[in-house]
Amino acid sequence: MQKLNLRQMMVIALFIALLTALGYVNIPLPFSPVPLTGQTFGVMLAGMLLGSRLGFITLLVFDLTGLVFPVFAGAAGGIGKLLGPTGGYILSWPLAAAVIGLLVEREQHPDWIRFFLANILGGVLIVYSLGVLQLSLVTGMGLIPAFISGALPFIPGDLIKCAVAAAVGLRLRQAYPAITTLASQSQTRN
Repeated sequence: MQKLNLRQMMVIALFIALLTALGYVNIPLPFSPVPLTGQTFGVMLAGMLLGSRLGFITLLVFDLTGLVFPVFAGAAGGIGKLLGPTGGYILSWPLAAAVIGLLVEREQHPDWIRFFLANILGGVLIVYSLGVLQLSLVTGMGLIPAFISGALPFIPGDLIKCAVAAAVGLRLRQAYPAITTLASQSQTRN
């Protein structure tokens, strides 16, 4: 397996800073233990821009950082956050970024629709699936009530996030082709 180079480590650090900043977009909802947060937008960008391998590593390092530092939404952190009602959402992020990256990497020149659909499959379906499952298990509510309180109210906003992230990701890849090169470098093996 190829080691990360200094440039890739710097990009990971920048994305962790971005994800932490997006955690300050944190709106608690009175009807749900799950807050509205900007961090899923960052997960989508990581997958689209960094690819499957580097996106996965970035979100894994972010989750591990959250064990020690308050980087999650609302300046939260610690093992309790990962094991709590919203931990499944956070723990799903490395997988979500990897799936988004994998779907985007399949095309030499992906377009907006490819990014948008990748964000729905990775950034919404995977995150909701694992998040709702842990929400149900931790709170003791059934899967349907967990879906109703932990996913259903977020669908319209997350579809907007998918669309905006697709547009931003596409524009960034066009403006900074080195991003694509960095992601493809992380895919090669020695």
